[in-house]
Amino acid sequence: MANATALPLSTQRRFTIGLNEILNFAYDAFCSNKLQFILTALAMSVGTASVILVATIGLTGKQYILRQLQSIGTNMIYADYQGGAQRIDSTPDPMTADDVQAVRAQVSSIVAASPTVALGDRISIGAGKQSDILVLGVDPDYTRVRNLKILAGRFFDSEDSAGRNKVGVITELLAHKLYGSTLAAVGQIIKLSGGLPFTIVGVFKESVDTFGQSDIQEETMLIPYTVSRFFTPTAAVYQIYFSVASAQDVIPATAAIKRVLQSRHRPESVYSVQNLTQLLTVAGRIADALTVILMLVAFVTLLVSGIGIMNIMLATVTSRIREIGIRKAIGATNRAIRFQFLAEAILISLTGGIVGILAGLALPFSVRLFTDYHFPISGLSAIIAIVVSSIVGIIFGTVPATRASQLDPVESLRYE
Repeated sequence: MANATALPLSTQRRFTIGLNEILNFAYDAFCSNKLQFILTALAMSVGTASVILVATIGLTGKQYILRQLQSIGTNMIYADYQGGAQRIDSTPDPMTADDVQAVRAQVSSIVAASPTVALGDRISIGAGKQSDILVLGVDPDYTRVRNLKILAGRFFDSEDSAGRNKVGVITELLAHKLYGSTLAAVGQIIKLSGGLPFTIVGVFKESVDTFGQSDIQEETMLIPYTVSRFFTPTAAVYQIYFSVASAQDVIPATAAIKRVLQSRHRPESVYSVQNLTQLLTVAGRIADALTVILMLVAFVTLLVSGIGIMNIMLATVTSRIREIGIRKAIGATNRAIRFQFLAEAILISLTGGIVGILAGLALPFSVRLFTDYHFPISGLSAIIAIVVSSIVGIIFGTVPATRASQLDPVESLRYE
């Protein structure tokens, strides 16, 4: 049995014919005014390409920021002694090297750890020259935890630490300052203020330049922690670095490390245990917010293009008033006239949108093709761009289309 709610065949045919006619008229109008329509579509394509390129730039910037932060050590956890919070006259209760061993024994996800002891010193570099440097006593795992780059020579190992060998590694800047190059620094002897000689076995730098804001400053020398104990009257350690197996272990390991440290010391002692997870999250949110702001700016270009579409369509309506009158005289409804001009506006915006998408995607794809760098491409930005361009065509094409549909057919036929 035929569906009672189905439209009669004649009605369906009239609708199809009407739709075909509307599209044909829109295409004919496009061909008749190629220059005007192409220039208007070009403005739309610029706006659409801007949206895609802004999204690409935003994603690239976000990846760069996160990559820089990850280079510091995404799996890194660091513990600091904050002092006694409850009593001002509380006896200092800093961490010790035994805390490092206890944490490693009780937190299974830790794969590397190193205490740090900071020593300010003056070094003698011959010919009566002296220079102030920062000396850090660390374990061999420090290079893994802090993701250091060895530029020349090597980092001291467990044998150096166990044997309390007088060896050290220095920063790239210090190597250039003292010896002119990184290679020339390896094998040189540095004497600390007490006259104890240290052999430079390597030159290093941080994976990301922290501009002296981390525990490593521009002129720093790293020595074995076991040797640094000769220069300190106590076994106090005010900072410990840990590294866990994977990023998923960072948050639970952070809480576990704090529990172990608190359990080994007095209740009033305060220890700060932190990681870079929150910093990475905040950085990602800031990058996303900046991308959205830039995309909103790019949308302004689309709105300006929409105004151009409205202007060209209003001019088109004025130049085709007599045609509109003829069409109405032979039976065209207001709805058909409105859809005709609305279709022309959408055709312009879609043409410009598609060209803009192709242009916006061509640049990052070209970079991928001819270089080793891969720009991130957002398919969502292309979808948003084509949807917005269509909406712009509909919104800014509605006024001219409505004006055309409301023209009086008699007055239109008289129009010269």
